[in-house]
Amino acid sequence: MVLKSPIPLDQLKFNVPVPYKLHVDRKLLEITKQKLALARYPEEQSDSGEDNWAQGAKVSRVKDLAEHWQNKYDWDEQEKLLNDAFHHFFVKVDVPGYGSLVLHYTHTQASCDEALPLLFSHGWPGSFVEALRIVEPLSKPKNAADPAFHVVAPSIPGFGFSPAPTKSGVGPNVVARAYKILMTEVLGYPKFVTQGGDFGSFITRSLALQYPEIVRAQHLNMFPVPPPTLLSAPFAYLRWCFSAFTYSAFEHKALQVRRNFEHDQSGYLEQQKTRPQTLGFALGDSPVGLLAWFVEKIHDWADVHEAFSDDDMITLVMMHWIQGATPALRFYREAFGRDKHEAEKTFESYVSAPTGVSMYAKEQLHCPRDWASQAANIEFWREYEKGGHFSSWECPNTFVKDVRKFFSSKAVLDSWTRS
Repeated sequence: MVLKSPIPLDQLKFNVPVPYKLHVDRKLLEITKQKLALARYPEEQSDSGEDNWAQGAKVSRVKDLAEHWQNKYDWDEQEKLLNDAFHHFFVKVDVPGYGSLVLHYTHTQASCDEALPLLFSHGWPGSFVEALRIVEPLSKPKNAADPAFHVVAPSIPGFGFSPAPTKSGVGPNVVARAYKILMTEVLGYPKFVTQGGDFGSFITRSLALQYPEIVRAQHLNMFPVPPPTLLSAPFAYLRWCFSAFTYSAFEHKALQVRRNFEHDQSGYLEQQKTRPQTLGFALGDSPVGLLAWFVEKIHDWADVHEAFSDDDMITLVMMHWIQGATPALRFYREAFGRDKHEAEKTFESYVSAPTGVSMYAKEQLHCPRDWASQAANIEFWREYEKGGHFSSWECPNTFVKDVRKFFSSKAVLDSWTRS
């Protein structure tokens, strides 16, 4: 058992949170070192330059990180960092239409009475760790004029320290219901605001669609809405048809990044949404395999690479290694499987809650603002030339600034105070 619960999971009572200190089985750490020492690496081809990542993760970069993991990385140090930065809890919830789930979550309360409860939803290959650089400035602003937030950052079931579901069916909609129970029944917030990127954007959208009276506003840093049609958004469609003349340089670049993702970087998605368990044998048994899988994604999707130290990279991988990688891979099948298309459907309906969007240059699934307007009540829109998929990690100051500005806007305050 690599997830150490403060009490046996089957003894948890519904909606009763139990404080928790992160802990990873020492035996797993020992085995990981052994596996790293025995790793076998592929050979690069002679005509593949050091900056050529066209075939995937570079052997030299993966080898350097694997050696760092084996010889220098100190999980105990990282464990202490995460235990000091967050208040961790386990809670069991009874999710309508599914049943019992156990969630790991962090809850950082502000001292200000007017603080807004903010649900931060992470994605893949991320985890709750993506909140590390934003939780303190959002909950404890140094400037008294800045808004404060009670920041709740749960782990998707099967990610990080949330135990993996024991049966299928846990996709964005079920997770959204679990998070609603967490926020309203466990933590006592009858209404709240949300923030999400990657899978978090689908969960955030699902929350707003299922509980429009509870979710009063949402902020996203990924907005994978489908292109407009002549029927769904005629003006946006016509503008798209004449995009050579009507689109800004940022919009052209954004759609180029999106096309490149769809044509050259989305093979992992097809595998994970169709046969996650087969892939899980490799990634769940080989720390170097999982490391390479993540290194490629962070290289391709991030923009501020200096934001990721070697320790940061390994910690992000550890959040999936501790449960053997497979549970998080399965979430793709639940979200994008051919029989459900659950994730895509969250962007096919209109969300009337005030919506803020921050677009970063290397986010993989961009869209122009008028595309987004067909699916949400856009009240805040920002575009940044620097930043990528992991914006709360790469650009925490910009991220915090936008969250503060949007959630203190008149549109959000009016939504918050309505009966």
